[in-house]
Amino acid sequence: MPEHLELQHLVDLSAGSGDETLPNLLENKRPLIKRCPYLGLILATLSSLFFSLCSVIVKSLVNIDPMQLAMFRFIGVLLPTIPVVIYTEQPVFPNGKRLLLITRSVVGTVGLALSFYAFRNMPLADASVIVFSVPVFVALFARVFLKEPCGIWNTISIVLTLIGVILITHPPFLFGDDPGAEHNQNYNSLRGAVAAFLSTIFGANAYVLLRVLKGLHFSVIMTNFGAIAILQTLFYSFIFGVLCMPNCGTERFLVVCLALFSYLGQILLTMSLQMEQAGPVAIARSADIVFAFLWQVMFFNEIPSKFSVCGAILVLSSVMLVGLRKWALALPADSQLKSKLGALAR
Repeated sequence: MPEHLELQHLVDLSAGSGDETLPNLLENKRPLIKRCPYLGLILATLSSLFFSLCSVIVKSLVNIDPMQLAMFRFIGVLLPTIPVVIYTEQPVFPNGKRLLLITRSVVGTVGLALSFYAFRNMPLADASVIVFSVPVFVALFARVFLKEPCGIWNTISIVLTLIGVILITHPPFLFGDDPGAEHNQNYNSLRGAVAAFLSTIFGANAYVLLRVLKGLHFSVIMTNFGAIAILQTLFYSFIFGVLCMPNCGTERFLVVCLALFSYLGQILLTMSLQMEQAGPVAIARSADIVFAFLWQVMFFNEIPSKFSVCGAILVLSSVMLVGLRKWALALPADSQLKSKLGALAR
């Protein structure tokens, strides 16, 4: 799964890992937050911009296999976390957590690679909407594996998301053949839809594994994720014979941009979560879907169908519902805003 969908949880977990640098960092940023109270949301939106541009690059580099592109992106995940794990003197591969770390890394790697294949085989906006629905399915798998409660609002979000995904994928056995789908002739819609949905499933399970690993510092999790993912994608690329060097010029420049934009997106998202609650940040991150539709029209000259737009609205509503509820539950009990949110806060 795209690692930016996991950083919300990683930042929350770092508070319980014994590391005191995060509270100190927050205190140092208080004056800046007071001058610009929406800075956290602005940074989250900028993070969405960089991550959406990563999707554009993946879709544009048609001569490089998505698995190898995933390897380049994981380099952007690993390099920034190495200085952090060295500075904080965290155990990189702690006893008792090794199997979970490996499992989480493998699951996350498969999820991200599948999302890259979805970007390649589907319209950009359609694939982005399905992949972005990961948080909605977390409640389902948390209920199955961690026995966490799955209330009525989570159920509503899951149902709306599934309906949205059906509208986006537009399966012929339900809707019949679309006579206006000639712009999709270069896509393998079935392969792309399956890859996108499986990416969502793997991504949701990666979230669940992160909850199990909640005692570890975020730099340990991200270092293991980056290192294992690079080895995994390198192995797959070699086995399937898709390992190659990008061509000089534009391709190499875009590969560098892929790693750089991934790094910038992670940093901005981490900073936004240090300044703002996870609920509002999740809502601001919904801009990812808006950017995807914009880039699809601007860079690929593809006009979204009415089914894609309706499906995106349903998925976007579900993600925002999850974010609003998470925000409402985090508000103090005597908050007036919590009382105004009514049933969402219960």
